[in-house]
Amino acid sequence: MSNMTDTTAPFQQSIDALQLAAGYGKSYVEAIADRRVAPLDADISALQEFDIALPASPRSAEETLRDLDRLGSPATVATTGGRFFGLVVGATLPASLGARVLASTWDQIVFSDATSPVGVKLETVAAGWLLDLLHLPKQSSVGFTTGATVANFTCLAAARQSLLARQGWDVSTKGLRNSPPLRIIASEQIHVTVIKALRLLGIGSDEIEFVPCDAQGRVIAEKVPELDETALVLLQAGNLNSGAADPIGEIASRAANTGAWVHVDGAFGLWAAASPKTCRQLEGYEKADSWVVDGHKWLNTPYDCGIAIIKDPKPVHLTMATQAPYLEVGGTAAPKDMVPEFSRSARGVEVWAALHSLGRAGIGDLIDRSCEHARDFADGLAAMGFQILNDVALNQVVAAWPADESLAPKIAEHVKTTGTAWFGPTNWQGRQAIRISVASWATTKEDVSKTLAAISNAVSALSVKA
Repeated sequence: MSNMTDTTAPFQQSIDALQLAAGYGKSYVEAIADRRVAPLDADISALQEFDIALPASPRSAEETLRDLDRLGSPATVATTGGRFFGLVVGATLPASLGARVLASTWDQIVFSDATSPVGVKLETVAAGWLLDLLHLPKQSSVGFTTGATVANFTCLAAARQSLLARQGWDVSTKGLRNSPPLRIIASEQIHVTVIKALRLLGIGSDEIEFVPCDAQGRVIAEKVPELDETALVLLQAGNLNSGAADPIGEIASRAANTGAWVHVDGAFGLWAAASPKTCRQLEGYEKADSWVVDGHKWLNTPYDCGIAIIKDPKPVHLTMATQAPYLEVGGTAAPKDMVPEFSRSARGVEVWAALHSLGRAGIGDLIDRSCEHARDFADGLAAMGFQILNDVALNQVVAAWPADESLAPKIAEHVKTTGTAWFGPTNWQGRQAIRISVASWATTKEDVSKTLAAISNAVSALSVKA
């Protein structure tokens, strides 16, 4: 048994642990295409073996990793394979997987270039590539966060700072008590993470002016109320169910004449800007003031990675800075002064690796292949008798079984139980349905065919029971 407090050959212990973990990881990846997407109940029950008292004495890294692989690996959901179609989450690109291992080995403290020159440099390069790829203003700030929730929080905090400053109120020093009121105008289909971010900023749901949407979940532009310099407008690129984008350009053009701030939650849908075939769906999106996109969705970086992009870096710096809250035009700031987290992982390294390995053409191809798979799903489901409830313009498919819509959650559960695929039920425009989200680089036409066959079997089995 190895004592980790023993200072003899400490680096050899790390090398041995890396080699052992790499072996376990290799075995996991080799089997991913054939493994169940959802674990067996027995594998989940086996997790109870983790319920032991804290060991009284040290254990070797070998023993620890062996237990982790023996009990943990079988109880995972195979999100890194080609048949996970839930939560609009991609797999992990090979280069990003390797980058995570290397970045974990580096164990960098990425809050300034003094603590991690390479971490900050790679984030800076990745930020520039992202702005170029998404056709967003070059001077925008780019902050790497845990996901869309914190990215939305970051952008909305900057928006609040800016809107209140225009009314002569510095929220960073005066706080919110007695501050001028702001108007919050949001799509009635806005994602719950945006609502959560508002709540964290002290803005309750009763304060929101919700705007009605059309049958595809897009804000009806004519229904947006008059805007002014106190208004924060919350739109989305990529409705969670339909994949549709709000008329961002039209609304942002109106807002520009009033001083209102337009924020776009594009957790997955903003990636449509990276393909010539889908970018037209986002017409005018670059006119907004802030945008959110996830790396761990369509870019296929490891979980977790969100990205907050803000056209004017100054208000977010004023909000997030831990010292010297002043940012010169064209200047740069330490990562810790542009996002909420002071201590965080080097997730920008994984974004850099994804972008570097795919390149512009590879990213466009990833978007296009996912959309093609989604259309294949829609065609296959329609041929079975499903009703497709959305215009399949992106990577989302929402389908109802007209004969008995209540079967939707049972169909999803049946397919999950077989281990073939993982997708979820949803409620769309008052209809019970299944939702399939295609975002993995690993998904193939064979994966689509296998999943469609499993859905067909599920419908047959459940219809007989009914």
